[in-house]
Amino acid sequence: MMNVILDYDSGNLDSVLRGFEKAGIPSIISKDPNMIKEAKSLVLPGVGAFGDAMAALKRSGLIPSILDHVNRGKYLFGICLGMQLLYEVGYEHGRHEGLGLLKGEIKYLDISLKVPQMGWNTLKFFDINHPILKYIKPDDYVYFVHSYYVNSSLEELIAYTSYEKLIPAIVGSNHIIATQFHPEKSGQTGENILKAYKEMIL
Repeated sequence: MMNVILDYDSGNLDSVLRGFEKAGIPSIISKDPNMIKEAKSLVLPGVGAFGDAMAALKRSGLIPSILDHVNRGKYLFGICLGMQLLYEVGYEHGRHEGLGLLKGEIKYLDISLKVPQMGWNTLKFFDINHPILKYIKPDDYVYFVHSYYVNSSLEELIAYTSYEKLIPAIVGSNHIIATQFHPEKSGQTGENILKAYKEMIL
């Protein structure tokens, strides 16, 4: 099994690598198209602004490899901004096209509470039977850092958090799984989510 964490100059790759390896998922950081083609799973991390990250992803030349991977029915795990890039469009500092693998928009978290949402918050289950939830329970805490959120139908919603609005926290469609929070920074709960993901991609 090979899990490739995509290196496109946007994301804290070392901490993501440690998180997956701690959960028992052998992983490498790479931008090599041949390694990506052979991978059983890809991880799309991301920090910063939506438009900047999409520009970096385009410059990297990795988008065709990502789309081919998904079209072949292989697993893809998006984290934080990496989750948001999976959607159709984001409105951070203008309008920017995303990868369009999931339907929905990324909008500013226009609420009265402090933005960004930064810190620990609880998970509420929506698709209670989804295998990614196997080793966690409702109201477990995970770590968020974000100013924008997914605005979409509930079709792909697995778990959410409440921060004045319903914030999709875990989404999934076919072989795509993504989290708005950072599993690699979410202690035992994050490790348990990645442990479940390992079983999904075996």
